[in-house]
Amino acid sequence: MNNNTFKIYTSTNILPEKWNEVAIENEFLQKNYLSVLEKSAPVNMQCFYIGIFENNDLIGVALAQFLDLNKLTSFGERDKCLKTSIRNFVFKNFASHVLFIGNNMITGQNGYSFSKEMDFACISKIMDDCANELQRYFLKQNKKIHIVSFKDFYESCANELKKFEFKNYHEFNIQPNMIFHLKGKWETFEAYINSFTKKYRDQYKRARKKFEGITIKELSYTDVENEADRIYDLYYHVAKNAPFNTFFLSKNHFETFKKQCDNRFKIFGYYHENKLVGFHTILVNGKVLETYFLGYDETVQKDKMLYLNMLYNMTQFGLENKFEKIIFGRTAMEIKSSIGAEPVYMSGFIYHTNKLINKYIDKIFSRLEPSVSWQQRHPFK
Repeated sequence: MNNNTFKIYTSTNILPEKWNEVAIENEFLQKNYLSVLEKSAPVNMQCFYIGIFENNDLIGVALAQFLDLNKLTSFGERDKCLKTSIRNFVFKNFASHVLFIGNNMITGQNGYSFSKEMDFACISKIMDDCANELQRYFLKQNKKIHIVSFKDFYESCANELKKFEFKNYHEFNIQPNMIFHLKGKWETFEAYINSFTKKYRDQYKRARKKFEGITIKELSYTDVENEADRIYDLYYHVAKNAPFNTFFLSKNHFETFKKQCDNRFKIFGYYHENKLVGFHTILVNGKVLETYFLGYDETVQKDKMLYLNMLYNMTQFGLENKFEKIIFGRTAMEIKSSIGAEPVYMSGFIYHTNKLINKYIDKIFSRLEPSVSWQQRHPFK
């Protein structure tokens, strides 16, 4: 550990030359994606890029994000109740400055990558030191970090991290990451559909029947430019009706993403009577297909079952292009399980910088966390 140092960068233009070599296994840590964040991050987000060195050689990369919740006009408008009002008040007044070590915009273990095997004592120490350094950075700007969160670790990793620096932090599990493992299961999309029980084959047939009249088009960069306002409106409609949001994408996010990542980032438009009524996005991350943000016209979604058909289409793309798994992320767990995705619970670690508040962070966090009741579906024979 004595030979390990780190450096925090505020611009992708000055990242070390070997950055992508170290981040080769994770598209969300490579320069092209980080440039997307730099050029089109949410208005209340600031990103930091962390290089980790051993004897001056780059061996690790990581991402950190600062969120200023005071800049949000809404945390989400779906649930209007006393608990939601209290939660919003608490976040605005006692937790408005949040530091994430990791990526708060996506689901999954995408916070760091190393080019060599590292022990968890070392990883936890580096992440903790980075958080402390960034707190000092903001104090110099007269901004006090309220909450520090280390985001999204699979169970085996979380169990190791909490043996070391994270042992005194509150571990939390919120909505699971819905993951669909495809490897070695179906050669064709037809075989996948035929593996459903009758109930779920009927669901598929009903959804496809409803879908008649919708045309799908993969959008080029020029298409995304031309449809930019409509794409954002459809995204924003879905985002603002979520139970809880800590950010909203900037209006140039999708076109910036398409320009930076080209064919690795795909946007599929759904048209009805020549009007864009929905879209979904995916990112090619090695052998993993990562689903990203989507949007739809609510009236058309209900009539045409757009969302369910999007899930079938993403699954078809994953099967036909031989991906090992599809990361469907959090939210809408029940409908995602109805097409075959399964819940994988992930842990985060969190602490409040006020010692008194931190003493009760477990009780406070559990009371503020949006509650979701859902039933896992089992669609296969």
